[in-house]
Amino acid sequence: MFPAAFIPFRSSTVLGSIRPTVALCLLLALTGCSTVYYNTMEKLGFEKRDILVDRVENARDSQDEAQETFRSSLERFQSVVDTPDTPLKEKYEEVRDAYGDSEAAAEDVRDRIDSVEDVAGALFEEWEDELGRYESQSLRRSSEQKLVETRRHYDQLMARMHDAEDRMEPVLQAFEDQMLFLKHNLNAQAIAALESELGRIRQDVDSLIREMEDAIAESDAFIQRFRDQQ
Repeated sequence: MFPAAFIPFRSSTVLGSIRPTVALCLLLALTGCSTVYYNTMEKLGFEKRDILVDRVENARDSQDEAQETFRSSLERFQSVVDTPDTPLKEKYEEVRDAYGDSEAAAEDVRDRIDSVEDVAGALFEEWEDELGRYESQSLRRSSEQKLVETRRHYDQLMARMHDAEDRMEPVLQAFEDQMLFLKHNLNAQAIAALESELGRIRQDVDSLIREMEDAIAESDAFIQRFRDQQ
């Protein structure tokens, strides 16, 4: 797992195109020093607000991909029940792989959220400190008001993201339970037990997807607000 200061860029944004400096940034991030990393990026022309927008985009995309992974995993669980002639070992391997894919997608979502929180904390701390440098009180008040508004929108965004993150846990646990039960009981009764749980799991997946859709919409709104300020 990469430290929150540096989550590899996957988007086609300008930040993701700084290939000559990626090794340097990775080295700085692996030292665990977020401040050094952000200062280096600033010297390269990328402010914390730019990094924040980029990371919110990546977190949004990660949740979008996770939706598809959880949907696909549920379908694979269903296919194990719906294909009685498939050897039991193959059924277990299909369920195991579906759980593994879901777990990996969930971990990516968590990492992306952590990376957003890391840069946002640095950005807001810097913004707060720089308010004291204003000579003009009217400009200071204007900047302070914008900081308050940005924090409010950010808090809304993170609440949505964490709601979606929390929804992943019961789904992952249900997938793991089914995978382990099938592993320990490779017989027709195990398949029947899996089938009886699928209705509840489907409800959990549907709830997860709704939460992720809300988080994705909130991400889009947050990104648009930042772009409107530029």
